[in-house]
Amino acid sequence: MKKLVNLTILAVLLLTLVPVAVSAQEMVVCQEEVVVAKDDWLSNYADKYFGNAQSWPAVMALHNQAALAEPDKYPDSIVNADILEVGWTICIPAEDAAEAFLASYDPDKPETLYAAGEAGQLVVGSWWTAGGEAEGLAGMFSIYEGQHPDVEIVNATVAGGAGTNFFAVNKARLLGGDPADTFQLHAGLEVETYSPETYLEPLDDLYASEGLEEAFPPDLLTLLTYQDHYWGVPANIHRSNVLWYNKAVFEANGLTPPTTFEEFQQVADALQAAGIQPYVIGTKDGWEAAHVFEDVLAGSLTPEEYRGLWTGEFSWTDPKVTQALENFKMLLSYANEDHPALTWDGAGEYLISGTGGMMIMGDWTDGWFTSKDFTGYGWAPSPGTQGIFVGLSDSFSLPAEAPNKENALNWLKVVGSKEGQEAFNPQKGSICARTDCDPSLFNEYLQSAMVDWSQDAIVPSVQHGAAAILSWATEYKDAMTLFVASGDVAGTQAVLQQACVDAGVCQ
Repeated sequence: MKKLVNLTILAVLLLTLVPVAVSAQEMVVCQEEVVVAKDDWLSNYADKYFGNAQSWPAVMALHNQAALAEPDKYPDSIVNADILEVGWTICIPAEDAAEAFLASYDPDKPETLYAAGEAGQLVVGSWWTAGGEAEGLAGMFSIYEGQHPDVEIVNATVAGGAGTNFFAVNKARLLGGDPADTFQLHAGLEVETYSPETYLEPLDDLYASEGLEEAFPPDLLTLLTYQDHYWGVPANIHRSNVLWYNKAVFEANGLTPPTTFEEFQQVADALQAAGIQPYVIGTKDGWEAAHVFEDVLAGSLTPEEYRGLWTGEFSWTDPKVTQALENFKMLLSYANEDHPALTWDGAGEYLISGTGGMMIMGDWTDGWFTSKDFTGYGWAPSPGTQGIFVGLSDSFSLPAEAPNKENALNWLKVVGSKEGQEAFNPQKGSICARTDCDPSLFNEYLQSAMVDWSQDAIVPSVQHGAAAILSWATEYKDAMTLFVASGDVAGTQAVLQQACVDAGVCQ
């Protein structure tokens, strides 16, 4: 029986109540068994047998109960309401059982559509839905399933916004006493928004039992520490400041990746003259501009100055910040006009098709390119950031009220393990948080990132939770979203300074 439950985005957005596990002892009476044919849908079955296509949840839930109770008879559980494989045997429940289920069915509790293993469920909250990251997550799920086959994994993803959409859903569940068993959390000050001393379990004991303090580098351990405790287990290290480019386009026009903003302008002019979209960005989800601007800041300031912006040791009113905004405005002058309608990966399609030249985005782009079977890309540090690594890390936490706490602890062990990180990161397009992973498992880009991580000056990403508390990061993000539309350098700089004041860092 397949163990991975893939909730639809809308279902997860409605997920507000405690999951209901189905006992393996419950037996479902099937009025008929049907073998899935081409173009069969759950709604078709519901309409045929119950006279209402909207009764499909009863078919899905009760079939999954039957599949749990009689796996030899029904070897395939329905893990996605929109996907049935030809040849599956589906249990059509008795009408009274379907009516009883629907009488109590609440779409706000989609987990009732899925059975639970003998050892319960593992509900994993994350925002990993795109190519590369989804495959990497599935790799860790596979390891967990092999170790704990009696646990049903619920992949409770919420797409979009580089996690901003997920935050809203996840925080509401956490504060409401109904968290996922474990959820994705950027390493750094992002943890502050979840009041960890109240809503999360410290993971110091797990770090000790699994030897994680020896496995992770000191700089990362510092980033993971808040109020003298560890609150998350990191799965990876990402780099924010990467300039991606189409190698064939650059070679055809005799270009090399720009290392400064002046060189960027020269390359962009040459691409524009050749009929190529010079620079591509997608701003549909609202976080992409903020992401790029943190890299422009890192390329316009020294590492010490960049770090000082988030500690109050360097001023947001400094002329170098003014220049950074001017540099970003210059980049945007070469951007694709359809950027408001595109996500970051939508913009990346320009590079794949050869109609676009350059894009600045994190190194999950490498995993996405790989998932798209695109190999014609090159990379370089974004302009001005040679020798600087704008870093972030994805981790998983343990809610204090996790319904399946033992299952969650076992998941965190997989996340922090060498086996788990080697399964996850090559597909995700990131490098291991551990220092003992085998470089030969990684592609050329990721091997270069491993080298840079070991020798570059490390500065924290703000957009991805490392540099600032969430309220400050949100003000920063909103300021940059408005800047894309207005181009108001002085006004935006004033807003950024006020955001620092609001955070209690600046005077």
